[in-house]
Amino acid sequence: MSNQAKQKVSMVSLGCPKNLVDAEVMLGVLSQQGYEITMDEKEADVIIVNTCSFIKEAREESVDAILDLADRKNDGNCKTLIVAGCLPQRYQEELAKELEEVDIFIGTGDYPRVAEILAEHTAQTGQICYVGDPNYIYDENLPRLNSSPGWYAYLKIGEGCSNCCTYCVIPSLRGPYRSRPMDALVAEAERLVKGGVRELILVSQDITRYGTDMDGSSSLAELIRQLAAIPDLKWIRLLYAYPDGITDELIELLKTEPKLCKYLDIPIQHISDNVLRQMKRRSSEQQVRDLIERLRAEVPGITLRTSLIVGFPGETVDDFLNLLQFVEKAQFDRLGVFCYSKEDGTPAAEMPDQVSERVKRERHRKLMKAQARVSFRRNRAMVGKIEQVIVEGYSEETELLLKGRTSRQAPDIDGQVYITSGHADIGDIVTCKITDSSDYDLVAEMVEE
Repeated sequence: MSNQAKQKVSMVSLGCPKNLVDAEVMLGVLSQQGYEITMDEKEADVIIVNTCSFIKEAREESVDAILDLADRKNDGNCKTLIVAGCLPQRYQEELAKELEEVDIFIGTGDYPRVAEILAEHTAQTGQICYVGDPNYIYDENLPRLNSSPGWYAYLKIGEGCSNCCTYCVIPSLRGPYRSRPMDALVAEAERLVKGGVRELILVSQDITRYGTDMDGSSSLAELIRQLAAIPDLKWIRLLYAYPDGITDELIELLKTEPKLCKYLDIPIQHISDNVLRQMKRRSSEQQVRDLIERLRAEVPGITLRTSLIVGFPGETVDDFLNLLQFVEKAQFDRLGVFCYSKEDGTPAAEMPDQVSERVKRERHRKLMKAQARVSFRRNRAMVGKIEQVIVEGYSEETELLLKGRTSRQAPDIDGQVYITSGHADIGDIVTCKITDSSDYDLVAEMVEE
């Protein structure tokens, strides 16, 4: 084993779960090549920052993390600082000039070559950049080191995006949508479940587009059916299902497949037809309203999550009031709100009637306040219900309380359940009765099944 193969590597991954999967592939490749993975950045010889560049706040977070970790060259063991992912894919030349502390830049299509690139770096001096074609998609033969708690994992079913919304840079950073072969996904899922994973969370930029770029033999519904056949898998969760791609077949599975969580993340972004047209979204206001009404009617107890953008160019007072009234009426269980970010190179950046930052912030505040009331009421309605809860550890405040999630709660983005009685191991799925609630979290006690 070479000296570099004995080096320690630490990873910081920013942004969405799709980005996290890329980071896990890098860790898997490095671990296979003999590198030791460490959580302690100060003892790491190599530090990798896997970055996000979706909006301004994400870029700022990425740059702050890079600068902070560059200090490990002075107060730690770090000899090589790598910046990977969307930020160098988008701003390679600017970053190379402004961040001299960085030794290696790796784009969204080159990350599986991280061990090879590190070996090349040791043979030369100076900063190097590997930012090429983003149209790579990994296969099931690449090693992957699951960095999530062992009982759940993300399964990235596709890469890139072909929707071309006018505000979004993803197609330029990740290429057009490419579905991963179904047999590859099932093989990866089987490996993850064999390793202890009980919940698979399906992600891509738009999961409902899965299979549409293939020969017609693959679809999201068929993939779910094949994954559900894996014996020890308990839950399958869907994130990022665009409204126009939610089919009758998918709704039927939400109704009838016991392993498929009655949970759907539907990023609608807005409700006003005026704004939706400017965004180049494919759904109209009426179509979105009809879909939500149908889901609630046909899948009793379904949990719906969405994301919204306020302050898009041309968003009028009436457009916003329509959105606000929609949020109050639609009663989403979970909701995220973003202020529009003007992104260079997107059509929306050149649109007239840009909304001021002050107005964006005020609209964001009003929407979040309205949703807090909705969330509180919906959580109160859970009191007295019996739910299956996956146990995830102890409360941050006291080891006298276990914490976990129901099938209605996705990790990291939704609330938690604090369990006041009973004993269970981490990763167990237990039956609980909900006894209390807050705006976002629930309190429960274990009960006999």
